[in-house]
Amino acid sequence: MAERFDVLVQGISKSDALHLLFAKTDSVERPSDRYFAATRLGLCDCDETLDALIRATTDLKIDELFDRITRRKAVEALGRRKDAKAIPALVEVLRCTDTEAVINSLSALIRIGWSPNKEEGSHLLNLLDGEVTQARAVIQLFTRLRIQSAQAKNRIGGLCDHESLLVSGASRAYMALLYGEVDLMKPLVACLTDLVAGKRRSAVIDIGDSGDESLLHVLVRAPVSMSLRAKSFLQIVDGNQSLSKPENQALFEQLLRDDPLLLDIRPEWECGSDPDEIERNLSHRDEARQYGAAASLMRIDRSECLAVIESMQERLWSDYVTHYYLSCLVGLRKFSEKSDLVRSALAETTPQYTKSRIAAAWGCVELQLDDQMDLLYELSSSAPWVPLRWTCQQAFARLTEKQPLGRTF
Repeated sequence: MAERFDVLVQGISKSDALHLLFAKTDSVERPSDRYFAATRLGLCDCDETLDALIRATTDLKIDELFDRITRRKAVEALGRRKDAKAIPALVEVLRCTDTEAVINSLSALIRIGWSPNKEEGSHLLNLLDGEVTQARAVIQLFTRLRIQSAQAKNRIGGLCDHESLLVSGASRAYMALLYGEVDLMKPLVACLTDLVAGKRRSAVIDIGDSGDESLLHVLVRAPVSMSLRAKSFLQIVDGNQSLSKPENQALFEQLLRDDPLLLDIRPEWECGSDPDEIERNLSHRDEARQYGAAASLMRIDRSECLAVIESMQERLWSDYVTHYYLSCLVGLRKFSEKSDLVRSALAETTPQYTKSRIAAAWGCVELQLDDQMDLLYELSSSAPWVPLRWTCQQAFARLTEKQPLGRTF
């Protein structure tokens, strides 16, 4: 479960979660509560809950559906806990036949910062012969934990031309990051505008893993979720300690402002000016189609755009995707008439709307909303997500520059 949906499990008490984790499925009114319980225990910080999650990796079997799913969630939760005490159990999970559990274990071991020994490293390389998604997760572990060996270089390097982009892209990122073979990343640039959404997303992830700073400018323009691009962007600049470079600051701002007119939108993703067509595309599962619709709203007549925003706000404001794009548009098009929408978005604390808060912060700059400076200042130091914190720092600084001499906040 994505961490932004933690609110869904916070209503489960610790004691209830401990009971549900090992309950017999037929004794539970809602069997799904069992795997929600595992996620809930991932939010705890005591030894009792950690020990329960570790025990779940051995006591829950994979032949019963809800046991299997709950075990997977327990493995995932151990990654959230980032406690080295869980490493032996997670390494043992790597030997099971449940591919999803293996993948979750690989991700958890990355988060904990595992250092495999020689025997464990050899087993990891044997996992490359499994399903494509498993092989990709193995390669990502070698990349993100920066594990180098002649055997790993030979095995992973040999997969750079694998028939699956999931495997070949991850392999190219590994070779680029650990062995400097950045030219291997060139084929992934074309994937950033592929018609298949999954290929675009995996290319964004692989570019982040590659650490190749020369690709920041194409990463910024990819029609893929802003939050995913931001994660890869920060992965690269953090690894190179280069966010402070003026050119990277400018690129990061361009990414976070998320102007659809500055993205590489293919004709297949564009739509006309018909409000119904725009709304359908804005609600599409493919982010490129969403951006195509947002680009249409950037181009149409001001009054038409305001009418569409008004209509969608009334009916779809609770949908976090629509919420985000409307928040962006009000700022980008400087619709002072909708400044209350920006204020509302900036004040929204539900995790699913965090991107909207970024759009709203930029909107405060464009609309000169001085009354939001206290909140911007607070978020500039307290926001846990770097893109939101950085945006609020920029927004507060720019609004401060416009203040009359002698006024302080």
